[in-house]
Amino acid sequence: MKLKMAEKSLFAVLLRSPWWISLCIAAVIGLVAAAALPPDFRVAGAVSGFPFFVISIMAAYRQRGQPSAAQVAQTLQTVSAMAWPAFARVLETVFQRDGYQVQRGAAPGVDFVLERQGRTTLVSARRWKAARIGLEPLRELQAAREAADAQEAICIALGEFTDNTRPFVREHKLTLWQAAEMAKALHGIPLNP
Repeated sequence: MKLKMAEKSLFAVLLRSPWWISLCIAAVIGLVAAAALPPDFRVAGAVSGFPFFVISIMAAYRQRGQPSAAQVAQTLQTVSAMAWPAFARVLETVFQRDGYQVQRGAAPGVDFVLERQGRTTLVSARRWKAARIGLEPLRELQAAREAADAQEAICIALGEFTDNTRPFVREHKLTLWQAAEMAKALHGIPLNP
């Protein structure tokens, strides 16, 4: 039996929050326990903040290498100002740096075909500036994936995906790259709009 933490539990929320928040909670619990509890219970009270300290370490470990909110905003602004040819060149550079052989896609909804270690990944990125992405581009990408017998598919869009796209994405195991994923992928790549 695999145990799974509830998505909205306090610890799950803290794992998704900046690591220092959990550390502050642990410190506050320790200080309040030291100040408010009788001497016999101070140590036990201070130790009750230990789970928050552990969560802060886990969150810091998960968040290492992740772009900051400022980096995500800067990437979003820069990439949104690019024309398709410049953005396509940047993506090719990113994929080649990550060890892929990159070809331009010919199928509808496919902008790049990536090959690495015998695995094929299809990428749809031309609608990266769209404010909202619905099911149609994802269906196109999935149909091309099935036709090419590709193992993976990535849809790159800086805008919001509609609510009805999430079940489709989960069902077909598509990968979505939005602003945060783009900021991480573009780290170290010169961006000239």
